Amino acid sequence: MGYWLFKQEPSSYSYSQLEADGRTRWDGVTNNLALKHLRSVNKGDKAFFYHTGDEKSIVGLMEIASMPYADPRDDALTVVDVMPSSKLPRAVSLHMIKSDKSFSEWELVKISRLSVMPVPEPLWKKILKMSGM
Repeated sequence: MGYWLFKQEPSSYSYSQLEADGRTRWDGVTNNLALKHLRSVNKGDKAFFYHTGDEKSIVGLMEIASMPYADPRDDALTVVDVMPSSKLPRAVSLHMIKSDKSFSEWELVKISRLSVMPVPEPLWKKILKMSGM
């Protein structure tokens, strides 16, 4: 199983909206490295939902509900379907992550503009613990 982090501006689409929808297509990824990561996702993988903008926090868990497929609006791009799993008991802020040296080499810290990235399993477990799960 793979672990991922997907970023979204909550004013565009929030974790609460995902919970209300029950499932959505994750689209709008145009950065080449983010697309490479998105194309590596597998159905059943887990992902953190990260609110960008003023929040800059991991707020929820998602399950990848489909294999990657061509964006129906632009077949040069890739999309996947996601479903909510659970809201985190406590959001894990970027500040908290940057304050812990074990995250220093992670893409979230090094390439902050990247919208889709893998999460190494030890960091995944650490974030869950930081969230109170």
